[in-house]
Amino acid sequence: MTLTAALAIVAGVVLALIVAHGAWNARRASPRQPHPVARGERVEPTLGSGAVLAPPVVEASVDTKPRRGPRIDALIDAIATLRVEAPVSGEFVLAHAPITRRAGSKPFLIEGLNADSGEWEPIAPEQRYGELQAGVQLANRSGALNEIEYSEFAQKLQDFAENTGAMIELPDMLEVVARARELDGFASQHDAQLTVTLRSNSVAWSLGYLQQCAARYGFVPGAVSGRLVLAAAEEHAPPVLVLVFDARVALAEQPEQSPLREVALSLDVPQTAEGAEPFALWQQVARGLAEDMDATLVDDQGEPITLHAFGAIGQELALMYRAFEARDLSAGSPTTRRLFS
Repeated sequence: MTLTAALAIVAGVVLALIVAHGAWNARRASPRQPHPVARGERVEPTLGSGAVLAPPVVEASVDTKPRRGPRIDALIDAIATLRVEAPVSGEFVLAHAPITRRAGSKPFLIEGLNADSGEWEPIAPEQRYGELQAGVQLANRSGALNEIEYSEFAQKLQDFAENTGAMIELPDMLEVVARARELDGFASQHDAQLTVTLRSNSVAWSLGYLQQCAARYGFVPGAVSGRLVLAAAEEHAPPVLVLVFDARVALAEQPEQSPLREVALSLDVPQTAEGAEPFALWQQVARGLAEDMDATLVDDQGEPITLHAFGAIGQELALMYRAFEARDLSAGSPTTRRLFS
């Protein structure tokens, strides 16, 4: 073999190694893609290594009753009474009700005392009501009801009363605003939203890979870009857990080529009943996803979360649940969900 031929062979080998190394680096740098699933193959939801975690199942129902909306509750509403001389129809009330049921950032509700059943209920057509009441929410996550918002509520009800011929009784504004501030103070101190961040240890994830891993735990795409949600078993209830990621990835022209290195797993404590054990689920899903996706669990300071830290959070959460119950505002109840909305 001549020297020229030997050099050509060596050069060819070196070139092949360079090409292979470049391809390996390119593959390593690209986001991790979802594993192919054979047609008809079912992927069972699991918790990391082996423990099965079935997603919540909402059973189909043959109940044809209309969905019950939010109800006025003296715990979180300032209530005004509207008295009528004779029972009025639901159609009449709805025709004269305020177009918008908000006073600033606070929603308000109108109910009627059903002339037949004697029960308070949301206004419905084909029913007759011997008395009306309206309740404006004292506080929500936008803050406490203030004087301007209460005045707007009062003005809308004054117009409503004039149009329906009702006599209106409004609670004192100063007392209402004082109640609103006190309730907002309680809510601000107990508005727990637990969040843990999963940070990739090596290769970034593609959106498809994230969706595939999350689907094993029951997550589905949310209504808002950049979110995957774990639905509650209760129909119309807010999701139990939410996975939040960079929405720009979901909106990219080629989302599978856009790398994700961090996702956040959140639990909105006041929105879910304690009996559903949402904290245990949050913790288990966080650990399971971290194992499946080769990620580290970190807090909002970027520090790894230990088992001891999870235990401390659980103890604080138990005290918070007791505080909710002491005010008759148990976590996950319709009234509590309204307060923390």
